[in-house]
Amino acid sequence: MSSAPHTPWGRVVGLALGLTVVIGVLVAAFSWPAITSEPRNLPVALVAPDAVADQLADGLDERAPGALDIRTAADRDEAVHLIETREVYGAIVVGQEPELLVTSAGSPVVAQLLTAFQAPLQAQLQAAADAQAAAMGAPQAPTVTVAVTDVVPLTESDPRGTGLVAAAFPLVLGGLAGGIAISLVLVGVWRRVTALVIYALAAGFGTTAILQGWFGVLPGDYLVNSLAYTLAFAAIAAPIVGFVSLLGRPGLAIGPVVFMLFANPISGSAQPWQFLPEPWGAVGQWFPPGASATLVRDLAYFPAADAVFPWLVLACWTAGGLVLAVLGHFRQTGGATRGTIEAAAEEAVGAPA
Repeated sequence: MSSAPHTPWGRVVGLALGLTVVIGVLVAAFSWPAITSEPRNLPVALVAPDAVADQLADGLDERAPGALDIRTAADRDEAVHLIETREVYGAIVVGQEPELLVTSAGSPVVAQLLTAFQAPLQAQLQAAADAQAAAMGAPQAPTVTVAVTDVVPLTESDPRGTGLVAAAFPLVLGGLAGGIAISLVLVGVWRRVTALVIYALAAGFGTTAILQGWFGVLPGDYLVNSLAYTLAFAAIAAPIVGFVSLLGRPGLAIGPVVFMLFANPISGSAQPWQFLPEPWGAVGQWFPPGASATLVRDLAYFPAADAVFPWLVLACWTAGGLVLAVLGHFRQTGGATRGTIEAAAEEAVGAPA
């Protein structure tokens, strides 16, 4: 009895080394954002008299070089408006009642960073008040106290924002799994498109029901949040279906490489995208993981913010995937038709008269 042929040793070694490279790429992709992230040019509003605004800005920059991008605001109301529209992550208000305005819903990390400025800002303002009192001959300046106000807080069910962040990665995995399963199991472009629509709707509304109805980590309008998650799942699954329709089985590898290895680490779902080295944080907002994280946070906590850009990003990826799926269908159908015509023509030429 002859034994089954063994796998060549070269292939064994090649497979082992290839898997090692894959693991290395995974480790590098997911570790790089954590290692390189740091506060960079975070937009923060400053409400202060012209005489002290520059001095305050210089003091903040000395304490955290390059961390803040100071933008002036006329008063506290304008600073709150800038926070609610996500133009800035917080504000420093100097006046009769000095105040630090933060938003834990925008970013708990940035809220903690700004809160850390409370003591040095208080000391700086106290020193300025003491100097002014001494110049006027007053015995002592009043004690300066800087209050901290969370303008847009997180929900009581998720005070640290971990629930919303934890849901970002399953969204990417869900989109990938849905697109791959639909592409492998179903045959026929319209069947795949129909399954894609049903899957995205079910996954979107189901995810929102869990996060908002069960865990209570997602405030806002349930229907709007569900539509955002639906489009997010579709924006990841649709391109996979499209690539497979156009390229066949090799198209399955494109989705995990693009969305998981490249786009997910630079999505800014766990921290502000400004923390990443330029331009990668901004680039990540052009892909579904980053756009969906921004969109869900905007809709849930910042209804006054302009969310047109993330809506458009997700819609374009979804539409692009559907277009590729249809093109792949007609390409295959057209090729089969031409082949049939050519075969019939050869038969006609070779047939006896």
